[in-house]
Amino acid sequence: MAPTATQTQLLPPDLPAAVIPKQFGNYKEQAAGAKSYNTKLEEEGNADRPRANYVNYLPAWDPNEKHPPLEPFEHIEHGVNADKSFPDLLGPLAKVEDLTATIGSEISGVQLSSLSNAGKDQLALLAAQRKVLAFRDQDFADLPIEKASEFGAYFGRLHVHPTSGAPKGHPEIHVVHRGTDDRSGEILLETRTSTVAWHSDVTYEKQPPGTTFLYILDTPTTGGDTLFVNQAEAYQRLSPAFRERLHGLKAVHSGHEQADSARHRDSIVRREPVTNIHPIVRTHPATGEKALYVNPQCKQTLWTCSL
Repeated sequence: MAPTATQTQLLPPDLPAAVIPKQFGNYKEQAAGAKSYNTKLEEEGNADRPRANYVNYLPAWDPNEKHPPLEPFEHIEHGVNADKSFPDLLGPLAKVEDLTATIGSEISGVQLSSLSNAGKDQLALLAAQRKVLAFRDQDFADLPIEKASEFGAYFGRLHVHPTSGAPKGHPEIHVVHRGTDDRSGEILLETRTSTVAWHSDVTYEKQPPGTTFLYILDTPTTGGDTLFVNQAEAYQRLSPAFRERLHGLKAVHSGHEQADSARHRDSIVRREPVTNIHPIVRTHPATGEKALYVNPQCKQTLWTCSL
């Protein structure tokens, strides 16, 4: 009997190498890494380019840093029992503006680092409902990295990315960074019309991240826009027959292309790549919404699996 959309049992098969094609994917081809990174220029700057404002967050790539395979863990979804009126999150000074009808809200008058545990639970629920929350005037960038990590760890085990640069001593921080003299984006656009590469992060893990905290350090004055999509709404807009057809289907998610891309750039691989199978339709434990769970950057093969 095929699994229903509410079942999320994962099948971790040992997939043959033939299943994993040797290609990197658009998103991975945009990564630059240590090869195009000038540490001295980033830390000190020069007459033409200022130094980084947050030197403590600059990425490092240690080729000797190795991590064992991830072990399974029990995840607690903090939004499940949160107060739906959000009294500990949205106080009297809070202002909420929905950016679209189905995804995204901008919130001011809230300092996340000062939330109580009840407020954090409500944050988890509101994020699950609105998918993307943008909070103005936060202090995470100016706090010690340990404090920022401590806040994130409340919501679940922090993920250590297998290939990305990270601040020294903090592999759990994923730094999205473009070096001062890095021209890999320009080179990519010599053969592309855009850098668009829809993806969900590290879906190849057996237990992929459920919540991502992204806070901005240095940004250019223009550009760099990030787009988000509501996969629950995408599921709902499918016809009932199409939705039913997807129930029980699973897809292989592979991390091998990302590791191959890193090695191709003479970058690092902290942890050996894995493949895992996830249902194409998953159910959020806090909202009960069904959502599409597909990733063109990691998905290789559709499988029909029985339990």
